[in-house]
Amino acid sequence: MILTDWTMIAALVIGYLCGSIPFGLLITRMAGAGDVRNIGSGNIGATNVLRTGNKGLAALTLLGDALKGTLPVLATANLWGHEPSLMAGLGAFVGHLFPVWLKFKGGKGIATYVGLLLAFWWQGLVAFALVWLTTAFLSRYSSLAALLATIAAPLAFWWAGRLDVAGLFALLSVLAWIMHRANISRLLSGTEGKIGKKG
Repeated sequence: MILTDWTMIAALVIGYLCGSIPFGLLITRMAGAGDVRNIGSGNIGATNVLRTGNKGLAALTLLGDALKGTLPVLATANLWGHEPSLMAGLGAFVGHLFPVWLKFKGGKGIATYVGLLLAFWWQGLVAFALVWLTTAFLSRYSSLAALLATIAAPLAFWWAGRLDVAGLFALLSVLAWIMHRANISRLLSGTEGKIGKKG
């Protein structure tokens, strides 16, 4: 198939529009739990949805935020091939961080990051999960676990020789760290909340 600039742009737009679907906001509203942006951190991701006290809504948000990364990548790969699927992946991640429907204020991207790992290479997801689980168990910091896992994932792709995908995930990891800058500040000051700790 002959790829054109328009193909790449279309893949990017498809990814962005899928990624910008605010599942956390839609799911909580449909369930009668109100606007998730008015509680906790004000974030639309699964972690903040969990603060509604409804684990089911949080799980649905996590699934939706992951699949909006997985599905556009698989669809564009099937339609146009590997290179456009990279653009779709980038678009989906950026869409989650900066959704047009919510004045470009979205989530922090970890669930969508995981969905993209699943789409491109499940072994990369295993590397991410191992680092996340180990760090979370040892430190009890979910944010630290996520940040270190986003370092492991591109390294896993690099080690496997998938340099183009490694480059994409390195970029996504930088964006994820930027979105977690408040968490990083709290980690450094010792005020970040730990897993299972209330108050």
